[in-house]
Amino acid sequence: MASYALQIAGLVLGGVGMVGTVAVTIMPQWRVSAFIGSNIVVFENLWEGLWMNCMRHANIRMQCKVYDSLLALTPDLQASRGLMCAASVLSFLAFMTAILGMKCTRCTGEDEGVKSRILLTAGILFIITGIVVLIPVSWVANSIIRDFYNPIVDAAQKRELGEALYIGWTTALVLLAGGALFCCVFCCTEKKSSYRYSVPSHRTTPKSFHMEKKSPSIYSKSQYV
Repeated sequence: MASYALQIAGLVLGGVGMVGTVAVTIMPQWRVSAFIGSNIVVFENLWEGLWMNCMRHANIRMQCKVYDSLLALTPDLQASRGLMCAASVLSFLAFMTAILGMKCTRCTGEDEGVKSRILLTAGILFIITGIVVLIPVSWVANSIIRDFYNPIVDAAQKRELGEALYIGWTTALVLLAGGALFCCVFCCTEKKSSYRYSVPSHRTTPKSFHMEKKSPSIYSKSQYV
């Protein structure tokens, strides 16, 4: 029962992590306009994401534009685009693998050992996905903080951490937690199977006692007299 609860919790965390990974990949709020004193630099609102940038002047609706070329992105955002696409694919594969290894799934049979190995594979994929998500998010955040406190960088080029980065950190932790739960399920299953006592089946064949029949004597009773 505890193993099944861990499976459900891991699947829920993995599903949340998968949705969060896709959301972070799509969101444009990776880098947002910086506040210098009481004024906003350049624009009232400026968002820079992996696929588009959005800007809004005073009293004008937000306008978003897809990047015309990959070269328009900074190196950290270029690398983040590829890593986040890979993370989205990995999270989907991990989630589908976890479904196949669930106790309630019948298509993979009833062998608990096979199911536990499938869940271990899903757990490893979730952990890898969490690390892949953590790398670009932390990289972009480090670039923003470094440029923000660099006096050489012009004030108009300084940015702040966007909401996508905070969601990315949370998503990475959720993916790591989900993967750890599936690894715990595998350990619990293996421990349970190792301590299971298998009763040896000894087939005792009853001994057959053959009653020897005495052959009738060839001598008659009168010959003994």
